[in-house]
Amino acid sequence: MLKKILCLLFAISCYGEVIPEQVSEDPRIFILKGFLSEADCDHIIKVSKPNLVASKIVDEENKGEVSDYRRSSRGFFIPKEWKDPILASLEKRISDLTKIPVEHGENLHVLHYGIGGEFQPHCDFFNATPGGNECARYGGQRVATVVMYLNTPEAGGETTFPYAKLTVKPKKGDAVLFYNLKPTGEVDPHSLHSGSPVIAGEKWIITKWIREKPFVQN
Repeated sequence: MLKKILCLLFAISCYGEVIPEQVSEDPRIFILKGFLSEADCDHIIKVSKPNLVASKIVDEENKGEVSDYRRSSRGFFIPKEWKDPILASLEKRISDLTKIPVEHGENLHVLHYGIGGEFQPHCDFFNATPGGNECARYGGQRVATVVMYLNTPEAGGETTFPYAKLTVKPKKGDAVLFYNLKPTGEVDPHSLHSGSPVIAGEKWIITKWIREKPFVQN
């Protein structure tokens, strides 16, 4: 199953006028300019803003999540039962783009970073730890990640991939797609990335993590 999913995912397709631009082969990274409209971005921020809570990370030694100094943001996992046509359309667009069924995606996750807000270097795949193994029970590994920028910060907030020597400047409507696993199915340490501190203004993103199997919410 994983091999089939990886083969499908590597067959990136175009979506309308959006043509994925591959900017790195190791790790595999694609830029999608204008993936979201300005109106879509504004709508997602509006419906998410009242629901933001402090962000957490996986508790590697136990079940659940914990607060951590490495991640200074507020976020909101959008419930799948929301009957929002814009969000439903976004889910389908990501599925069409990656050729992976919508059911393999975790809930869309909106994040807000204020001045100084950052997410220090990390990988999105689950580590072979008690906490990581627990997370993987609900749909397997995170095969890929799509980060979509909902606004353009005044300064800072870049997404940086040190192994690829790549820095992506956030621009409203653009997105970056990258793989957390190698074509062999092994986790890819080169997918290490970070969200640089916001220097001026604020930063809004919406993230989609795609699993190797249908995601079951715990």
